[in-house]
Amino acid sequence: MSMSLRDQLLAAGLVSQKQVRDAERQQQHEQRGQQRGQQKRGHQPPQQKHPPPANAAARTAPSAAAPGVALPSALARQASAQSAKVARDLELNRRQQEKAQKKARAAQIRQLIEQNRVPRGDTEERYNFIDGGRVRFISANADIRRRLMAGELVIVRHERTHEVVPAAIGQRIRERDEHAVISAASAAPPTPPLDDAYKGFEVPDDLMW
Repeated sequence: MSMSLRDQLLAAGLVSQKQVRDAERQQQHEQRGQQRGQQKRGHQPPQQKHPPPANAAARTAPSAAAPGVALPSALARQASAQSAKVARDLELNRRQQEKAQKKARAAQIRQLIEQNRVPRGDTEERYNFIDGGRVRFISANADIRRRLMAGELVIVRHERTHEVVPAAIGQRIRERDEHAVISAASAAPPTPPLDDAYKGFEVPDDLMW
């Protein structure tokens, strides 16, 4: 014999015995209310002049059991509501985990930068680079500029400013946030000295000064 919808829902764990009993009590309460309403209106079933045929009981049997359909339907609605709640809880839990992981990665990046940033000293020399489509600069002496151009050092974003860290540390930071490290290809060309700007232009011998 095939399992009823109620037994299938119970076996699947979508509803509990308590939910089944509550649905049965609700169905019985509704049926008693309908019967009392019919008695108050003096409703009487129509009298049949002729006895029903032999197979009439078989045809009317499903209608007698029709009120029982409400029980599986109520259980199905409860199972659907429970499944929707489980889906919402899973989505909320996923978002909370992503937020916690993002916060943890930010803390790791901050620690890597603060423990490994290269001191640049007090100098008026600059190293130009492009960040966000704009030319920016950091103070850097000749040695730091050389190491930046050689790829030994990299520039990273840190709390609305920029710091210089070794390339190996930059790789660890990039694994946590690829946008935190500024590519070495973003270095802006240095401003040439005034004399170099005219290099390659020959001065005529007969130029009058």
